[in-house]
Amino acid sequence: MTGAPLPRPYGSYVYAYPHKTAYRPLPDRPELAALWADEPRDALSLYAHVPFCEVRCGFCNLFTRIGAPDELTTRYLDALDRQAVAVREALGDAAPVRFAAAAFGGGTPTFLTAAELERLCDIAEHRMGADLRAVPLSVETSPSTATADRLAVLAGRGATRLSIGVQSFVDAEARAAVRPQRRADVEAALGRIRDAGVPVLNIDLIYGIDGQTEESWRYSLDAALAWRPEELYLYPLYVRPLTGLGRSGPAESDREWDARRLRLYRLGRDHLLAAGYEQVSMRMFRRPGAAPAGPDDHACQTDGMIGLGCGARSYTAALHYSFDYAVDMREIRSIIDAYTETRDFSRAEVGRWVDGAEARRRHLLQSLLQAGGMELAGYEKRFGSSVHEDFGTELDRFAERGWLDGAAPDGLLRLSAEGLAHSDGLGPELFSPDVRAAMAAYEPK
Repeated sequence: MTGAPLPRPYGSYVYAYPHKTAYRPLPDRPELAALWADEPRDALSLYAHVPFCEVRCGFCNLFTRIGAPDELTTRYLDALDRQAVAVREALGDAAPVRFAAAAFGGGTPTFLTAAELERLCDIAEHRMGADLRAVPLSVETSPSTATADRLAVLAGRGATRLSIGVQSFVDAEARAAVRPQRRADVEAALGRIRDAGVPVLNIDLIYGIDGQTEESWRYSLDAALAWRPEELYLYPLYVRPLTGLGRSGPAESDREWDARRLRLYRLGRDHLLAAGYEQVSMRMFRRPGAAPAGPDDHACQTDGMIGLGCGARSYTAALHYSFDYAVDMREIRSIIDAYTETRDFSRAEVGRWVDGAEARRRHLLQSLLQAGGMELAGYEKRFGSSVHEDFGTELDRFAERGWLDGAAPDGLLRLSAEGLAHSDGLGPELFSPDVRAAMAAYEPK
């Protein structure tokens, strides 16, 4: 190991494993009823995907399109309704079906009108049977779509968390990220969110934007802190293929950009810790006393998740599945159009089977990348083997780099502060060879 080069600190944001670029068309198109037959159904998560935005940010590689002409949102909600009916029928009534959490993401769910948001909630409640007022419900929004009428609908239907993508309170930096917005509009949207009375406000910020300095980064952090958000997410900027920024790239070398992002990350982390926030993961910070009132990154990626919408994923213990995926706008439009015309949602179309070895990797990734770490006994109880037996080589490598916390209590595997800082370099090193090969073979479209 001595002398081996360190991986780049920003290799890949590991929010789900296996990554969606490892999914492939399922030749047997398994029936949902068979997939869910033996799955626990008493604490499911529900995710509804709304693939529409007013603008496409330069860093965005999410499955979303700009605008929705010719009553496309109506046709999309019609298809979502049909899908929900098919999925709920596949779950059956042999055992109680209960949802423990729900989230609306995108895209921008609040691109929908207030009436369309009411319909989305109706689908979740009346078709799927989710009691949105009784479970945590997280909804993503944007400054331009966080209007009073939309927020009133969400608050009235039980939303417990609103997450708003601000990215920067500096107008010039927002423009550099190809996100046209004015700080005055951002502040007005934040005021409307607070007025709506939803318990948890999360603000997303991005570091590593061209022209961003330590001073301007601190300025954005302080502007966010002025609202005393219950949660803050600090995201490193990524420049990905087929995105707006992917056509130009950063103005500095990769090594300089990595170093600048690490500096800004550490500044942001230390600034929030000094302000009394607790670090939950590399990205997530929570204000003490603010109980989580919506599923976070970790909770959203657990087994037993049902995704509705053409960009949503569903997870059983054995199969992760979704629909086709794209970044290019023409491809996205084609996939959305095909989704709206679909009549039979009873089968899984695209996905990846997850065997025992991959389940072990997934459990380790999901747990280790949280600041709280992983209980060794819980891993052994679930899999019948120790994590050091299964991943000793990788863990020894992480320890040599100083990425594991040597002062963690007995029975707890936890990253050091430096390990958390390198989460996006550490995570991909735990991918299996098969998943790596599938991701490498994926052709972006």
